[in-house]
Amino acid sequence: MKIVVAGAGKVGEVICRDLCFEDHEITLIELNEKRLESMISSYDITGVLGSGSLAVVQREADVPECDIFIAVTPDDETNLIAAITAKSIGADYVIARVRSPEYSKQMTFLRESLGISVMINPELEAAREVMRGMRFPDALSVEPFANGLVNIVEYVLPEGSEFAGLQLREVGRKQGDVLVCMIIRDEEIIIPHGSTTLEIGDHLFITGKDSEILRFMSGGRNGNRRIKSALVIGGGRITRYLLPRLERYHIRSKVIEVDEDIAEQLAADFPRVEVVLNDGTRQSVLHEENAEHYDAVIAVTGVDEENILINLYAAHVGVRKTVTKVNRTDLLTVLKDTGLKSILTPYRTIANHIVRLVRSMANSAGSNIEAFYSLADGKVEILQFRVAEGNMVCDVPLIDLNTKPGLLIVCIVRGDEIIYPRGDTCIQLGDVIVIVSTHPRFDDVNDILANERAAQ
Repeated sequence: MKIVVAGAGKVGEVICRDLCFEDHEITLIELNEKRLESMISSYDITGVLGSGSLAVVQREADVPECDIFIAVTPDDETNLIAAITAKSIGADYVIARVRSPEYSKQMTFLRESLGISVMINPELEAAREVMRGMRFPDALSVEPFANGLVNIVEYVLPEGSEFAGLQLREVGRKQGDVLVCMIIRDEEIIIPHGSTTLEIGDHLFITGKDSEILRFMSGGRNGNRRIKSALVIGGGRITRYLLPRLERYHIRSKVIEVDEDIAEQLAADFPRVEVVLNDGTRQSVLHEENAEHYDAVIAVTGVDEENILINLYAAHVGVRKTVTKVNRTDLLTVLKDTGLKSILTPYRTIANHIVRLVRSMANSAGSNIEAFYSLADGKVEILQFRVAEGNMVCDVPLIDLNTKPGLLIVCIVRGDEIIYPRGDTCIQLGDVIVIVSTHPRFDDVNDILANERAAQ
Protein backbone atom coordinates (compact mmCIF):
# COMPACT_ATOMS: atom_id res chain seq x y z
CA MET A 1 0.00 0.00 0.00
CA LYS A 2 1.06 3.59 -0.66
CA ILE A 3 1.01 5.51 2.65
CA VAL A 4 1.85 9.14 3.39
CA VAL A 5 2.56 10.20 6.99
CA ALA A 6 2.58 13.88 8.01
CA GLY A 7 4.59 14.45 11.19
CA ALA A 8 7.84 12.83 12.31
CA GLY A 9 7.28 12.96 16.07
CA LYS A 10 7.13 9.92 18.33
CA VAL A 11 3.86 8.67 16.84
CA GLY A 12 5.02 9.22 13.28
CA GLU A 13 8.28 7.40 13.95
CA VAL A 14 6.56 4.30 15.37
CA ILE A 15 4.17 4.23 12.39
CA CYS A 16 7.00 4.52 9.87
CA ARG A 17 9.12 1.95 11.70
CA ASP A 18 6.37 -0.67 11.93
CA LEU A 19 4.93 -0.22 8.45
CA CYS A 20 8.14 0.04 6.44
CA PHE A 21 8.89 -3.61 7.26
CA GLU A 22 5.62 -4.75 5.69
CA ASP A 23 6.36 -3.87 2.05
CA HIS A 24 4.36 -0.66 2.18
CA GLU A 25 5.58 2.38 0.27
CA ILE A 26 5.99 5.07 2.95
CA THR A 27 6.46 8.80 2.33
CA LEU A 28 7.04 11.10 5.31
CA ILE A 29 6.23 14.83 5.32
CA GLU A 30 8.08 16.83 7.97
CA LEU A 31 8.93 20.51 8.57
CA ASN A 32 12.16 19.88 10.47
CA GLU A 33 14.92 19.06 7.99
CA LYS A 34 17.23 17.35 10.49
CA ARG A 35 14.41 15.21 11.83
CA LEU A 36 13.36 14.26 8.30
CA GLU A 37 16.90 13.30 7.30
CA SER A 38 17.28 11.21 10.45
CA MET A 39 14.08 9.30 9.72
CA ILE A 40 15.01 8.68 6.08
CA SER A 41 18.42 7.33 7.08
CA SER A 42 16.91 5.09 9.79
CA TYR A 43 14.02 3.54 7.85
CA ASP A 44 13.22 2.45 4.31
CA ILE A 45 11.08 5.48 3.51
CA THR A 46 11.14 8.58 1.31
CA GLY A 47 10.59 12.11 2.57
CA VAL A 48 9.29 15.52 1.60
CA LEU A 49 10.32 18.67 3.47
CA GLY A 50 7.46 21.02 4.27
CA SER A 51 4.12 21.43 6.02
CA GLY A 52 1.72 18.52 5.72
CA SER A 53 -1.21 20.94 5.58
CA LEU A 54 -0.14 22.49 2.24
CA ALA A 55 -1.57 21.06 -0.97
CA VAL A 56 1.64 21.78 -2.91
CA VAL A 57 3.65 19.73 -0.40
CA GLN A 58 1.09 16.93 -0.41
CA ARG A 59 1.21 16.77 -4.21
CA GLU A 60 5.00 16.50 -4.06
CA ALA A 61 4.49 13.56 -1.67
CA ASP A 62 2.07 12.04 -4.20
CA VAL A 63 -0.88 12.19 -1.79
CA PRO A 64 -3.47 12.14 -4.65
CA GLU A 65 -2.27 8.61 -5.48
CA CYS A 66 -1.90 7.29 -1.94
CA ASP A 67 -4.08 4.65 -0.31
CA ILE A 68 -3.82 6.11 3.22
CA PHE A 69 -2.90 9.57 4.48
CA ILE A 70 -2.03 9.86 8.20
CA ALA A 71 -1.72 13.26 9.92
CA VAL A 72 0.05 12.99 13.29
CA THR A 73 1.79 16.35 13.79
CA PRO A 74 1.68 17.83 17.33
CA ASP A 75 -0.97 20.40 16.28
CA ASP A 76 -4.68 19.51 15.99
CA GLU A 77 -5.50 22.25 13.49
CA THR A 78 -2.60 21.26 11.24
CA ASN A 79 -3.78 17.66 11.31
CA LEU A 80 -7.37 18.60 10.49
CA ILE A 81 -6.38 20.90 7.64
CA ALA A 82 -3.91 18.31 6.34
CA ALA A 83 -6.57 15.60 6.44
CA ILE A 84 -9.17 17.76 4.69
CA THR A 85 -6.64 18.77 2.04
CA ALA A 86 -5.54 15.19 1.46
CA LYS A 87 -9.12 14.03 1.04
CA SER A 88 -9.92 16.87 -1.37
CA ILE A 89 -6.96 16.12 -3.65
CA GLY A 90 -7.64 12.40 -3.89
CA ALA A 91 -6.39 10.39 -0.89
CA ASP A 92 -8.59 7.32 -0.47
CA TYR A 93 -8.45 6.99 3.32
CA VAL A 94 -7.55 9.73 5.79
CA ILE A 95 -6.57 9.43 9.48
CA ALA A 96 -6.04 12.43 11.77
CA ARG A 97 -4.76 12.62 15.33
CA VAL A 98 -6.84 15.11 17.32
CA ARG A 99 -6.14 15.74 21.00
CA SER A 100 -8.42 18.63 21.99
CA PRO A 101 -11.49 17.60 24.03
CA GLU A 102 -13.45 20.31 22.17
CA TYR A 103 -12.75 18.66 18.84
CA SER A 104 -13.28 15.21 20.31
CA LYS A 105 -16.85 16.15 21.23
CA GLN A 106 -17.50 16.82 17.55
CA MET A 107 -15.74 13.80 16.06
CA THR A 108 -18.82 12.38 14.35
CA PHE A 109 -19.71 15.76 12.84
CA LEU A 110 -16.12 16.40 11.71
CA ARG A 111 -15.81 12.98 10.13
CA GLU A 112 -19.08 13.19 8.27
CA SER A 113 -18.86 16.82 7.17
CA LEU A 114 -15.15 16.98 6.36
CA GLY A 115 -14.69 13.51 4.93
CA ILE A 116 -12.06 12.41 7.46
CA SER A 117 -12.15 8.62 7.66
CA VAL A 118 -10.82 8.21 11.22
CA MET A 119 -10.05 10.67 14.02
CA ILE A 120 -8.01 9.32 16.92
CA ASN A 121 -7.46 10.97 20.27
CA PRO A 122 -4.37 9.66 22.14
CA GLU A 123 -5.55 10.78 25.56
CA LEU A 124 -8.98 9.23 25.03
CA GLU A 125 -7.38 5.96 23.93
CA ALA A 126 -5.08 6.13 26.95
CA ALA A 127 -8.08 6.55 29.26
CA ARG A 128 -9.72 3.52 27.66
CA GLU A 129 -6.52 1.55 28.18
CA VAL A 130 -6.48 2.51 31.87
CA MET A 131 -10.07 1.36 32.27
CA ARG A 132 -9.32 -2.01 30.69
CA GLY A 133 -6.66 -2.41 33.35
CA MET A 134 -9.15 -1.51 36.08
CA ARG A 135 -11.21 -4.58 35.11
CA PHE A 136 -8.21 -6.83 35.81
CA PRO A 137 -6.52 -5.31 38.87
CA ASP A 138 -3.41 -7.48 38.84
CA ALA A 139 -2.79 -7.26 35.10
CA LEU A 140 0.10 -5.40 33.50
CA SER A 141 -1.77 -4.90 30.23
CA VAL A 142 -5.05 -5.89 28.59
CA GLU A 143 -5.47 -6.16 24.85
CA PRO A 144 -8.98 -6.64 23.39
CA PHE A 145 -9.75 -8.65 20.26
CA ALA A 146 -12.88 -9.62 18.33
CA ASN A 147 -14.66 -6.37 19.15
CA GLY A 148 -13.97 -6.77 22.85
CA LEU A 149 -15.28 -10.34 23.12
CA VAL A 150 -11.77 -11.66 23.81
CA ASN A 151 -9.14 -10.17 26.13
CA ILE A 152 -5.50 -11.18 26.28
CA VAL A 153 -4.15 -10.23 29.70
CA GLU A 154 -0.49 -9.86 30.72
CA TYR A 155 0.19 -11.07 34.27
CA VAL A 156 3.33 -11.80 36.31
CA LEU A 157 3.16 -15.03 38.30
CA PRO A 158 3.79 -13.88 41.89
CA GLU A 159 5.58 -15.40 44.83
CA GLY A 160 3.38 -17.95 46.56
CA SER A 161 1.25 -18.76 43.51
CA GLU A 162 -0.21 -22.23 43.71
CA PHE A 163 0.46 -22.63 39.98
CA ALA A 164 4.26 -22.27 40.28
CA GLY A 165 6.01 -25.52 39.42
CA LEU A 166 2.95 -26.97 37.70
CA GLN A 167 2.78 -28.02 34.07
CA LEU A 168 0.10 -26.27 32.06
CA ARG A 169 -1.88 -29.48 31.70
CA GLU A 170 -1.98 -29.62 35.53
CA VAL A 171 -3.01 -25.96 35.71
CA GLY A 172 -5.75 -26.79 33.24
CA ARG A 173 -7.26 -29.28 35.63
CA LYS A 174 -7.64 -26.46 38.16
CA GLN A 175 -8.35 -23.63 35.71
CA GLY A 176 -9.94 -25.27 32.72
CA ASP A 177 -11.22 -22.11 31.09
CA VAL A 178 -7.95 -20.16 31.09
CA LEU A 179 -5.45 -20.51 28.25
CA VAL A 180 -1.81 -19.44 28.62
CA CYS A 181 -0.95 -18.05 25.17
CA MET A 182 2.66 -17.02 25.73
CA ILE A 183 5.32 -16.79 28.42
CA ILE A 184 8.23 -14.34 28.61
CA ARG A 185 10.91 -15.67 30.97
CA ASP A 186 14.27 -13.89 31.35
CA GLU A 187 13.97 -12.37 27.86
CA GLU A 188 13.12 -15.81 26.40
CA ILE A 189 9.83 -16.07 24.52
CA ILE A 190 7.97 -19.35 25.04
CA ILE A 191 4.94 -20.45 23.04
CA PRO A 192 3.77 -23.01 25.59
CA HIS A 193 2.37 -26.52 25.38
CA GLY A 194 0.88 -28.89 27.89
CA SER A 195 4.21 -29.91 29.43
CA THR A 196 5.48 -26.33 29.89
CA THR A 197 6.14 -25.63 33.59
CA LEU A 198 5.22 -22.28 35.15
CA GLU A 199 7.81 -20.42 37.23
CA ILE A 200 7.64 -17.50 39.66
CA GLY A 201 8.23 -14.24 37.78
CA ASP A 202 6.95 -15.54 34.44
CA HIS A 203 5.19 -12.92 32.32
CA LEU A 204 2.06 -14.81 31.30
CA PHE A 205 -0.29 -13.79 28.51
CA ILE A 206 -3.61 -15.44 29.28
CA THR A 207 -7.12 -15.49 27.87
CA GLY A 208 -10.46 -16.98 28.79
CA LYS A 209 -13.70 -15.84 30.33
CA ASP A 210 -13.19 -12.66 32.33
CA SER A 211 -14.35 -14.35 35.53
CA GLU A 212 -11.91 -17.23 35.01
CA ILE A 213 -9.01 -14.88 34.27
CA LEU A 214 -9.75 -13.06 37.52
CA ARG A 215 -9.94 -16.35 39.39
CA PHE A 216 -6.62 -17.45 37.91
CA MET A 217 -4.94 -14.23 39.00
CA SER A 218 -6.31 -14.65 42.49
CA GLY A 219 -4.53 -17.99 42.78
CA GLY A 220 -7.53 -20.14 42.16
CA ARG A 221 -9.73 -18.57 44.79
CA ASN A 222 -13.18 -17.49 43.79
CA GLY A 223 -13.27 -13.94 42.56
CA ASN A 224 -10.66 -11.20 42.49
CA ARG A 225 -11.30 -8.10 44.54
CA ARG A 226 -12.26 -5.36 42.12
CA ILE A 227 -10.95 -1.81 42.14
CA LYS A 228 -13.30 0.40 44.17
CA SER A 229 -11.22 3.56 44.60
CA ALA A 230 -8.60 5.44 42.58
CA LEU A 231 -6.30 8.35 43.38
CA VAL A 232 -5.38 10.30 40.23
CA ILE A 233 -2.30 12.54 40.22
CA GLY A 234 -2.52 15.18 37.50
CA GLY A 235 -5.60 16.85 36.07
CA GLY A 236 -4.74 16.92 32.36
CA ARG A 237 -6.55 15.58 29.33
CA ILE A 238 -6.24 11.91 30.22
CA THR A 239 -7.86 12.61 33.58
CA ARG A 240 -10.74 14.46 31.91
CA TYR A 241 -11.51 11.41 29.79
CA LEU A 242 -10.88 9.02 32.67
CA LEU A 243 -13.10 10.51 35.40
CA PRO A 244 -16.50 9.83 33.79
CA ARG A 245 -15.39 6.27 33.03
CA LEU A 246 -14.32 5.67 36.62
CA GLU A 247 -17.69 6.98 37.76
CA ARG A 248 -19.49 4.73 35.29
CA TYR A 249 -17.79 1.70 36.86
CA HIS A 250 -18.61 2.96 40.38
CA ILE A 251 -14.96 3.59 41.22
CA ARG A 252 -14.64 6.39 43.78
CA SER A 253 -11.98 8.84 42.61
CA LYS A 254 -9.94 11.74 43.94
CA VAL A 255 -7.70 14.03 41.86
CA ILE A 256 -4.65 15.93 43.11
CA GLU A 257 -3.70 18.82 40.81
CA VAL A 258 -1.07 21.50 41.45
CA ASP A 259 -2.43 24.11 39.02
CA GLU A 260 -5.20 26.19 40.60
CA ASP A 261 -7.06 27.01 37.38
CA ILE A 262 -7.08 23.37 36.26
CA ALA A 263 -8.17 22.18 39.71
CA GLU A 264 -11.04 24.67 39.84
CA GLN A 265 -12.24 23.72 36.36
CA LEU A 266 -12.11 20.01 37.18
CA ALA A 267 -14.09 20.58 40.37
CA ALA A 268 -16.71 22.54 38.41
CA ASP A 269 -16.96 19.97 35.61
CA PHE A 270 -16.96 16.90 37.88
CA PRO A 271 -18.88 17.87 41.04
CA ARG A 272 -18.99 14.29 42.37
CA VAL A 273 -15.19 13.99 42.27
CA GLU A 274 -13.02 15.29 45.12
CA VAL A 275 -10.38 17.60 43.66
CA VAL A 276 -7.45 18.59 45.88
CA LEU A 277 -5.25 21.59 45.04
CA ASN A 278 -1.76 20.42 45.99
CA ASP A 279 1.48 18.96 44.67
CA GLY A 280 0.80 15.25 44.27
CA THR A 281 4.45 14.53 43.49
CA ARG A 282 5.38 15.10 47.16
CA GLN A 283 5.31 12.07 49.42
CA SER A 284 4.02 14.14 52.32
CA VAL A 285 0.97 15.14 50.25
CA LEU A 286 0.36 11.55 49.16
CA HIS A 287 0.52 10.52 52.80
CA GLU A 288 -1.86 13.32 53.83
CA GLU A 289 -4.33 12.21 51.18
CA ASN A 290 -4.13 8.58 52.36
CA ALA A 291 -2.74 7.19 49.11
CA GLU A 292 -2.09 3.85 50.81
CA HIS A 293 -5.85 3.37 51.35
CA TYR A 294 -6.71 3.52 47.65
CA ASP A 295 -6.99 0.44 45.46
CA ALA A 296 -5.28 2.24 42.56
CA VAL A 297 -2.96 5.20 42.08
CA ILE A 298 -2.89 6.64 38.54
CA ALA A 299 0.03 9.00 37.90
CA VAL A 300 -0.55 11.03 34.74
CA THR A 301 1.35 14.29 35.26
CA GLY A 302 3.33 15.76 32.38
CA VAL A 303 6.68 14.65 33.82
CA ASP A 304 7.72 11.00 33.45
CA GLU A 305 10.13 11.01 36.37
CA GLU A 306 7.49 12.40 38.71
CA ASN A 307 5.00 9.75 37.66
CA ILE A 308 7.58 7.05 38.32
CA LEU A 309 8.46 8.38 41.78
CA ILE A 310 4.78 8.74 42.71
CA ASN A 311 4.07 5.12 41.94
CA LEU A 312 7.26 3.78 43.45
CA TYR A 313 5.99 5.34 46.66
CA ALA A 314 2.48 3.97 46.06
CA ALA A 315 3.84 0.47 45.49
CA HIS A 316 6.01 0.80 48.60
CA VAL A 317 3.02 1.60 50.83
CA GLY A 318 1.05 -1.32 49.42
CA VAL A 319 -1.23 0.16 46.76
CA ARG A 320 -2.52 -2.75 44.78
CA LYS A 321 -2.75 -1.20 41.31
CA THR A 322 -0.47 1.48 39.89
CA VAL A 323 -0.73 3.09 36.46
CA THR A 324 2.29 5.15 35.40
CA LYS A 325 2.31 7.41 32.34
CA VAL A 326 5.70 7.36 30.63
CA ASN A 327 6.44 8.99 27.30
CA ARG A 328 10.22 8.50 27.08
CA THR A 329 11.05 5.12 25.59
CA ASP A 330 14.53 5.12 27.14
CA LEU A 331 12.90 4.79 30.55
CA LEU A 332 10.87 1.71 29.70
CA THR A 333 13.80 -0.71 29.93
CA VAL A 334 14.85 0.76 33.27
CA LEU A 335 11.35 0.25 34.67
CA LYS A 336 11.25 -3.50 34.01
CA ASP A 337 12.60 -4.41 37.43
CA THR A 338 11.02 -1.64 39.51
CA GLY A 339 7.85 -3.54 40.39
CA LEU A 340 5.62 -0.94 38.74
CA LYS A 341 2.69 -2.65 37.12
CA SER A 342 0.83 -0.88 34.33
CA ILE A 343 2.98 1.46 32.22
CA LEU A 344 0.92 3.82 30.05
CA THR A 345 2.59 5.20 26.92
CA PRO A 346 -0.01 7.28 25.05
CA TYR A 347 1.94 7.82 21.84
CA ARG A 348 2.61 4.08 21.57
CA THR A 349 -1.05 3.36 22.21
CA ILE A 350 -2.12 5.64 19.36
CA ALA A 351 0.64 4.47 17.00
CA ASN A 352 -0.30 0.82 17.56
CA HIS A 353 -3.95 1.75 16.96
CA ILE A 354 -3.11 3.35 13.62
CA VAL A 355 -0.87 0.46 12.55
CA ARG A 356 -3.72 -1.93 13.27
CA LEU A 357 -6.08 0.16 11.16
CA VAL A 358 -3.61 0.04 8.29
CA ARG A 359 -3.23 -3.69 8.60
CA SER A 360 -6.98 -4.11 8.66
CA MET A 361 -7.27 -2.07 5.48
CA ALA A 362 -4.78 -4.36 3.80
CA ASN A 363 -7.65 -6.86 3.93
CA SER A 364 -8.94 -5.40 0.68
CA ALA A 365 -5.53 -5.91 -0.87
CA GLY A 366 -5.39 -9.64 -0.20
CA SER A 367 -4.82 -9.91 3.52
CA ASN A 368 -7.45 -11.20 5.91
CA ILE A 369 -5.87 -9.73 9.04
CA GLU A 370 -8.44 -7.79 11.06
CA ALA A 371 -6.31 -6.78 14.05
CA PHE A 372 -2.80 -7.10 15.35
CA TYR A 373 -0.78 -6.41 18.47
CA SER A 374 3.00 -6.41 18.77
CA LEU A 375 4.78 -7.59 21.93
CA ALA A 376 8.32 -7.95 23.24
CA ASP A 377 9.79 -5.21 21.07
CA GLY A 378 8.19 -6.65 17.95
CA LYS A 379 9.40 -10.24 18.52
CA VAL A 380 5.87 -11.57 19.02
CA GLU A 381 2.61 -10.74 17.30
CA ILE A 382 -0.97 -11.44 18.26
CA LEU A 383 -3.14 -11.44 15.15
CA GLN A 384 -6.82 -11.73 14.38
CA PHE A 385 -7.87 -13.32 11.09
CA ARG A 386 -11.22 -13.79 9.43
CA VAL A 387 -11.31 -17.13 7.65
CA ALA A 388 -12.31 -16.43 4.05
CA GLU A 389 -12.78 -18.46 0.87
CA GLY A 390 -9.65 -20.10 -0.52
CA ASN A 391 -8.21 -21.08 2.87
CA MET A 392 -6.53 -24.40 3.63
CA VAL A 393 -7.41 -24.59 7.33
CA CYS A 394 -11.15 -25.31 7.38
CA ASP A 395 -12.70 -28.59 8.49
CA VAL A 396 -9.39 -30.08 9.64
CA PRO A 397 -9.02 -31.03 13.32
CA LEU A 398 -6.42 -28.71 14.82
CA ILE A 399 -4.34 -31.69 15.94
CA ASP A 400 -3.94 -32.57 12.24
CA LEU A 401 -3.12 -29.02 11.07
CA ASN A 402 0.57 -28.73 10.27
CA THR A 403 1.06 -25.29 11.77
CA LYS A 404 4.38 -23.51 12.06
CA PRO A 405 6.38 -23.92 15.25
CA GLY A 406 6.27 -20.91 17.56
CA LEU A 407 2.56 -20.42 16.90
CA LEU A 408 -0.56 -20.98 18.97
CA ILE A 409 -4.22 -20.69 18.01
CA VAL A 410 -5.62 -18.83 21.01
CA CYS A 411 -9.33 -18.89 20.31
CA ILE A 412 -12.00 -19.08 17.64
CA VAL A 413 -14.92 -16.65 17.53
CA ARG A 414 -17.96 -18.07 15.75
CA GLY A 415 -20.80 -15.57 15.82
CA ASP A 416 -21.22 -14.69 19.50
CA GLU A 417 -19.59 -17.95 20.63
CA ILE A 418 -15.99 -18.01 21.86
CA ILE A 419 -14.27 -21.37 21.42
CA TYR A 420 -11.04 -22.18 23.23
CA PRO A 421 -9.79 -24.87 20.90
CA ARG A 422 -8.88 -28.47 21.61
CA GLY A 423 -7.23 -31.03 19.36
CA ASP A 424 -10.51 -32.10 17.75
CA THR A 425 -11.74 -28.52 17.14
CA CYS A 426 -12.17 -27.57 13.46
CA ILE A 427 -12.00 -24.07 11.99
CA GLN A 428 -14.98 -23.12 9.82
CA LEU A 429 -15.49 -20.63 7.01
CA GLY A 430 -16.33 -17.19 8.44
CA ASP A 431 -14.68 -17.88 11.80
CA VAL A 432 -12.51 -15.24 13.41
CA ILE A 433 -9.34 -16.77 14.85
CA VAL A 434 -6.78 -15.18 17.15
CA ILE A 435 -3.19 -16.48 17.09
CA VAL A 436 0.07 -15.77 18.91
CA SER A 437 3.21 -16.16 16.84
CA THR A 438 6.93 -15.47 16.88
CA HIS A 439 6.85 -15.31 13.08
CA PRO A 440 6.63 -11.81 11.58
CA ARG A 441 4.62 -10.57 8.65
CA PHE A 442 1.57 -12.84 8.43
CA ASP A 443 -0.82 -11.67 5.74
CA ASP A 444 -3.22 -14.55 5.31
CA VAL A 445 -4.66 -17.26 7.50
CA ASN A 446 -2.86 -19.83 5.33
CA ASP A 447 0.44 -18.37 6.59
CA ILE A 448 -0.07 -20.23 9.86
CA LEU A 449 0.67 -23.48 8.04
CA ALA A 450 4.12 -24.97 7.68
CA ASN A 451 5.64 -24.61 4.23
CA GLU A 452 5.19 -28.15 3.21
CA ARG A 453 1.40 -28.04 3.73
CA ALA A 454 0.96 -24.51 2.42
CA ALA A 455 2.64 -25.55 -0.79
CA GLN A 456 0.17 -28.39 -1.46
